[in-house]
Amino acid sequence: MMSTHDAEASPSGVDVVDGPVRIRGPLRRLLVWMLPAWMAIFIVGGAISGLLLGLQVNDLDPATKVANLAVVMTVGAVVSLVGQPLGGLLSDRTRSRFGRRAPWIVGGSFVGGGALILMGFQHSLVGIAVCWGVSHLAYTMANGPLTAVLPDRVPRLARGTFAAFTGLGAILAGIGGAFIGSSFSDAIPLGYTVIGAGIFVVLTMFCLANPDRPSLDLRVERLRIRDLPTAFWVNPAAHPDFFWAFAGRLLLYLGFGTVNGYSLYLLIDYVGLGRDGAAGFIPWMTLAAIPTGLAALLISGPLSDRVGRRKPFVFAACLVIALGLIAPWLWPAPAAMLVMSAVLGLGFGMFQSVDTALVTDVLPSADSYAKDLGIVNIASSLPGTLAPGMAGVIIGVSGYAALFPVGIAFVALAALAVWKIRGVK
Repeated sequence: MMSTHDAEASPSGVDVVDGPVRIRGPLRRLLVWMLPAWMAIFIVGGAISGLLLGLQVNDLDPATKVANLAVVMTVGAVVSLVGQPLGGLLSDRTRSRFGRRAPWIVGGSFVGGGALILMGFQHSLVGIAVCWGVSHLAYTMANGPLTAVLPDRVPRLARGTFAAFTGLGAILAGIGGAFIGSSFSDAIPLGYTVIGAGIFVVLTMFCLANPDRPSLDLRVERLRIRDLPTAFWVNPAAHPDFFWAFAGRLLLYLGFGTVNGYSLYLLIDYVGLGRDGAAGFIPWMTLAAIPTGLAALLISGPLSDRVGRRKPFVFAACLVIALGLIAPWLWPAPAAMLVMSAVLGLGFGMFQSVDTALVTDVLPSADSYAKDLGIVNIASSLPGTLAPGMAGVIIGVSGYAALFPVGIAFVALAALAVWKIRGVK
């Protein structure tokens, strides 16, 4: 049996213990602050992508809402593909008395919040798309450095517990975001203002409560524009586990996004609840995921640390998510959407609490944690580029019901990709 060690936050990113750790001191404070920090990041999806943005686009022109939402979401997803690795790359090379990560976390949340506030006053598709794109770019440039805090400061065999708190933040943001979004459904500009300002305050407090070591003496190679394409490249032949981890996350989010990106319109048209009924039902779908999601989060991450295994948890999570998409495919009713939410809560609770830890175990280099995590996070954002257009075509050709088998197929492929990882148990 491996011994248990006390551990504190390690700014260097190098493991300082070789067995399970006892979380205390600055490391405990960091764990506690992870929850509100990740709630702040994920609430953009829970309140805005999941509801308010769809309502704003719907109010422009209900007849063309599907195509218009696809355009706006695609713009946001495309710029996030740049923001994730770019924010990570720049933070890896940042020299400041506040460390490498804080300037980008705070700055990104400030710019992102400002763009959200402006978006609330837009009355054209172009205006909404531009503001959403700027906001998404800024938040993803903050996301990469925030993600890098995990391998920067947390010993390897405590990362499952920290990843569980990250996943808990995502679930609570989904719950809170749904209710916040619903409460502002008739006051969308005010909702954007409250959310944008709240994210900035929380992430600034996170950085103040968990200061990093100054990086003024950091030695970095000169970065030239012509070197950017190769800087964002990780050779899959040299790092196959990194590739399979990327592919697994990409496929899972593509399958989930194919369905989830149109949840509002599924409720309006496929289930038949109408605009107001769908807006009021979204929070109940989120509530249905609470018991299963919380149970999976609180058990899976710490348990994966204890047993020293990641793959079985992530593989099982993929299969559970695939099963969750079956109910509304066979039964287009509100109850089926609630069943789907409960099962997806279980699957994503397992996935969120372990996959982040798995990814940090296959990173190619300690010198580029944030950049490499930014590349992996493309796997979360790229489906936002692909899924809306693909789903729009599927709806146009075969109707809403066809979204579900397509989503199931992608998630099943994600499970196979995870199983191909060899360097992590």
